[in-house]
Amino acid sequence: MGLIRSRAWALLALLALLCAGLVPVAGAAELVMFTRDGCPWCARFEREVAPAYHLTEEGRLAPLRRVELRPGGSTLSGLAAPVIAAPTFVLFEDGRETGRITGYQGDNAFWGLLGKMLADVPQPIHRSGTAARLD
Repeated sequence: MGLIRSRAWALLALLALLCAGLVPVAGAAELVMFTRDGCPWCARFEREVAPAYHLTEEGRLAPLRRVELRPGGSTLSGLAAPVIAAPTFVLFEDGRETGRITGYQGDNAFWGLLGKMLADVPQPIHRSGTAARLD
């Protein structure tokens, strides 16, 4: 009974960490924005891109998650190198960093750089209810 109770607590703890966003989800892509209070470039991103991000194909492939950047930087699990500047956008696939954009230079630059990073992310397979005709 004690072993079952221990495993239940471990499962609850892992679930809490996943919900809090402290453990990247394996098998999924996500874009993590490291942000800082008072950052003017972060605020500009929030005005220009963030309101529509989740509606885009990029947003569906790599949902956006924000992480407050603490003094001294971040060493979030899966990073290839510490993050020390805000904003920094890190693409995670299967819990590890596969791309990074440091800074925000406007929406055109952001979308172009993000498109290059997402080019290698596996696309979800969309199937219709009907078979394709080959005639």
